[in-house]
Amino acid sequence: MAIPTPFLQELLARADIVDIVGRHVQLKKGGANFSGLCPFHTEKSPSFTVSPSKQFYHCFGCGKSGNAIGFLMEHLGMNFPDAVKDLAQQYGLQVPEEDISPAEKLRQSQAREQQSSLNDVLEKAAMAFAAELKDAPQAVNYLKGRGLSGQIAKAFGLGYAPAGWRFLAGVFPDYADAKLVDSGLVISAEEDGEEQGKRYDRFRDRVMFPIRNVKGQCIGFGGRVMGDEKPKYLNSPETPVFSKGRELYGLFEARAALREHGYALVTEGYMDVVALAQHGFANAVATLGTACTADHVQKLFRFTEAVVFSFDGDAAGRRAARKALDAALPYASDTRSIKFLFLPAEHDPDSFIRELGAEAFAQRVQQALPLSRFLIEAASQDCDMDSAEGRARMGSQARPLWEALPDGALKRQLLAEIADLVHIDSRELLQVWQPARAGSRPGGKKWNGPSAAPESAERMGVGMAAPSGSPGAAPMLPGQGQASGKLRRLPGRIQPASREDRVLRMLLTEPAWWDRLSDGEHALLCSLPPPHGPLFAWLEAQIHEHGVQPWAALREGLRDHPQERYAIDQLGQIPEGIEPSWEETRPVLDELVKRGRQQEMDDLARRAATDPQALARLRELAAAMRAS
Repeated sequence: MAIPTPFLQELLARADIVDIVGRHVQLKKGGANFSGLCPFHTEKSPSFTVSPSKQFYHCFGCGKSGNAIGFLMEHLGMNFPDAVKDLAQQYGLQVPEEDISPAEKLRQSQAREQQSSLNDVLEKAAMAFAAELKDAPQAVNYLKGRGLSGQIAKAFGLGYAPAGWRFLAGVFPDYADAKLVDSGLVISAEEDGEEQGKRYDRFRDRVMFPIRNVKGQCIGFGGRVMGDEKPKYLNSPETPVFSKGRELYGLFEARAALREHGYALVTEGYMDVVALAQHGFANAVATLGTACTADHVQKLFRFTEAVVFSFDGDAAGRRAARKALDAALPYASDTRSIKFLFLPAEHDPDSFIRELGAEAFAQRVQQALPLSRFLIEAASQDCDMDSAEGRARMGSQARPLWEALPDGALKRQLLAEIADLVHIDSRELLQVWQPARAGSRPGGKKWNGPSAAPESAERMGVGMAAPSGSPGAAPMLPGQGQASGKLRRLPGRIQPASREDRVLRMLLTEPAWWDRLSDGEHALLCSLPPPHGPLFAWLEAQIHEHGVQPWAALREGLRDHPQERYAIDQLGQIPEGIEPSWEETRPVLDELVKRGRQQEMDDLARRAATDPQALARLRELAAAMRAS
């Protein structure tokens, strides 16, 4: 369900972006704004500013900008609904849910309360495990033997679960609390076939790896044995706060490094992530004992435009890579980079970097196989490319992989490459893959083959790029694009503009000034031709309905307005740091009013000879002008 725009405006009007950003970035007051080191790229001198008046942030270094909702999305990797709900919760607001029944509202409220209480239980257990590590020499020696420092162990919150069956009974006052089972920390089993349940800790005598969501909340654990016992890794079960198919180990810790390195390195194990971070690759994350999913890929692309999957070179690694390929294909747009790194069969990332060093591993990353090459390799598996039968089989195996790609240049190039390998023309290959198009089209419209209009080629993926809303296309998030809250800042002085533009810029920046104008001035501005008149009328309605709001809130109200793009462009003409001045705006407005009156007088003069009312109004305006 779409979140109503009035609610978004109210939320942004209440939110203090300095407070929101200040929880993640150290800000210093400087003039009217605050500044600090940008959280979205590495820098030594501050280029990141936060404007309390506009309720907007902007970085001169990387160009990132937006409102409080956009900051939560960019910095924490949250989607739009989650960012709105998180911000609303901070300010005691309830996101409207008009289309949801009372029973469903109650269920959702109870689910939120349960998730919050389970996070608290898991966080308390993580602190207990971390404290136990200090008094567990066998666990400390194991981690040191794997080349890990105390600093890295602390950064990832590593801990130790003692060998006893009920260690957590000494951590939680009520060991029978259902939340211990619901969180996956405790197992409840039948005892001797009786109804009475037996409880014991799930994790025993294991090095513990807390799993955190993008907000830093503990949602589960991974536990590793220190010997040869089985299973080597034990993960938390699926719970109301933890889903293996959606979460990635180390993503919370890797957020800053993802932007610094420019790509995400996806591995298969907890130890791989921690070991890589120890050796300078803090941009590593890991799947949680499951194959890479589309949810994993989509989550990664909230933080970076490049992903390198790192797998073992053995058969199991190749199978895992193939599953990752299937998950990644719908997101492989022309602006993204997806690669596959295969290590020697005897190595995983942890052992490789410890034995051969960071430089050797970095070289392997540079040589990683592009998605296009791996797609061809996967399609050609078990195919004799020297025979017609083998090439036909390759074409058949390539079809579902190619069709999963979003439309764009990459998809068109791969079509031509696959066609060359199959030894037929690309249009003929499309006819083989989609025979129904060779004779007719949906709705009974005839299709005349490869020479048909460009629209038919587009439908088959050899025409225009996919629109932003199509499957696999890069998702357009609120706060992105020129028609969004992201202002296009131009260097230097304000560009020459009409009086209407200058007044519009100032009133959008300082909407409180609207009340300084007279009713006649309001009427004049609202009667101006498009795009200015409709925008001034919209501003007047917003102020009457919602009161004076900062630009961040007004921006939400502008969405889908016919003049939205024009207003965004006008705000983008104001260089950052230039504060509006009423003393400069008033003379411009006076000139605009004077010109408007003169135009009205010229029109009245043409009608005065035959229209007594026009003549009376003309005399009234002339007297007013003489008096001013």
